[in-house]
Amino acid sequence: MVSASQNPRIKPRALRPGDKVGIVAPASNVKREMLEAGCDGLRRVGYEPFYFESILERDLYFAGSAERRARELEDMFVRDDIRAIVCARGGYGSNYLPLLLDPTKIVAHPKILVGYSDIATLLCYIPDAANVVTFHGPMVAKDFAVPGGVDLDSWQNALGGAEEWEIGKGSGARPLAVGQGEGTLYGGCLSMLVSSLGTQHEIRTAGTILFLEDVATKPYQIDRMLMQLKLAGKLKDVRGIVFGEMLDCRQSPDQDYTLEEVVLRVVGDLGIPVAFGLRSGHVSRANITLPIGVKARLEVGAEVRLRILESATTK
Repeated sequence: MVSASQNPRIKPRALRPGDKVGIVAPASNVKREMLEAGCDGLRRVGYEPFYFESILERDLYFAGSAERRARELEDMFVRDDIRAIVCARGGYGSNYLPLLLDPTKIVAHPKILVGYSDIATLLCYIPDAANVVTFHGPMVAKDFAVPGGVDLDSWQNALGGAEEWEIGKGSGARPLAVGQGEGTLYGGCLSMLVSSLGTQHEIRTAGTILFLEDVATKPYQIDRMLMQLKLAGKLKDVRGIVFGEMLDCRQSPDQDYTLEEVVLRVVGDLGIPVAFGLRSGHVSRANITLPIGVKARLEVGAEVRLRILESATTK
């Protein structure tokens, strides 16, 4: 396993118009009509989509066996004609793959990998095990398959090699706890991050700006997972926290408290900046792309600014 503390982060090559984008399904099975709609969306923004026909295989609720899914992902990394890898969808099943993947192949052939939800397992595993930057952002059979599903500015900045850029107005993020913090941007779906605890692939949150999001999860469940992170020491050296849009994360339509109150009950005493509502992952529209594994600065005052301090890809 590569040590991120001793080696500079490996950055994949930037994505350009006309590049071939490989599509993978590391988790749940995929419907052809949504996959093709997403391929059309990729073509509209200038890319050439490619997938193996085996992506449509089904094993229970998975996109085929774990071996098939791992082989598909590794094959996309080693192919010379593939410039970026975008997941078709999440669901469940990515946690099978770290046991089957060879990190040395990823190090030898670093590529852009984009996804969210269950894919958060891989988005954190790859920076931790292979020291390669990954991307929390839109998926093919989800966001690219619908009009207005992708925030193209952040997609281009993150994947195109922008040296320094900012996510601010229009991101949906609002202040919860004021302050400033600088660290490595890291995180993803809260449920998946918590499920890594106690495993050999446990998340590494020290020194991070931690991004957390989820969907259709009740406030007390969010509370329980945040407390688990806190009790496990995973919030001890976090420099800032940004929550996602947190769609449908409520107990009932008439609950007399907010999710913001719930999360502040757990993280409000950490003395770090906290923001809520950034539109990345499970979102209502225009999914924002976040580079995982690069330096970032979170500034929370009257407004929220998440500044990406270095390029996530090479030219």
